[in-house]
Amino acid sequence: MSGLEITKLYDLNETIAADIFDGVTYPWEVLPGIKEFICKLGATLDPDLYEKKGEDIWIARSARVFDSAYIGGPCIIDEDAEIRHCAFIRGSAIVGKGAVVGNSTELKNVILFNKVQVPHYNYVGDSILGYKAHMGAGSITSNVKSDKTLVVIKSGDDRIETGLKKVGAMLGDNVEVGCNSVLNPGTVIGRGSNIYPTSCVRGHIPAGHIYKCKTEIAVKEDW
Repeated sequence: MSGLEITKLYDLNETIAADIFDGVTYPWEVLPGIKEFICKLGATLDPDLYEKKGEDIWIARSARVFDSAYIGGPCIIDEDAEIRHCAFIRGSAIVGKGAVVGNSTELKNVILFNKVQVPHYNYVGDSILGYKAHMGAGSITSNVKSDKTLVVIKSGDDRIETGLKKVGAMLGDNVEVGCNSVLNPGTVIGRGSNIYPTSCVRGHIPAGHIYKCKTEIAVKEDW
């Protein structure tokens, strides 16, 4: 389906995890392999730039990590990232260069590209956030359906079976998600799109659009 491909969503020059996407069409396909990938990549990192802490946790020496943050492995925190007060990284997380993980934000099985901001009370699970994607305060990814069936990616009348029980959101580069929004399982938001605050989003939002509500999705004037 056009618009859902990795090449349409992400600039792979903006992540230390670029190799995980080799030979893969859709971003959610890499979710089951994030944990193993981190362990392999971490072992290759330059110890002059990254300090290994605990089991399978690598933190760039230039990153700022508040004492109150919890970091579980496997995890890579890249250069100049900021992990703020009471952040909760449960494991299987890659935090990109210059990214911000903020107060009471929880991460699990995610790839955050460079300059991503999840700065206030966010939950991001089984998700991939592209370069400079930003989630407003209180916005979350919902990664499991209420009936616990496998997640299906929907774009118009088209459907892709993921075969996965847990799939959060795939946010393209420069996506803006408004405060207190919920991104339902299998949501894909194209590059440069904006989501209004307090939205409940499901399915595929194309690149360069503004999501106001389910029945009102407008093309951005400057796109």
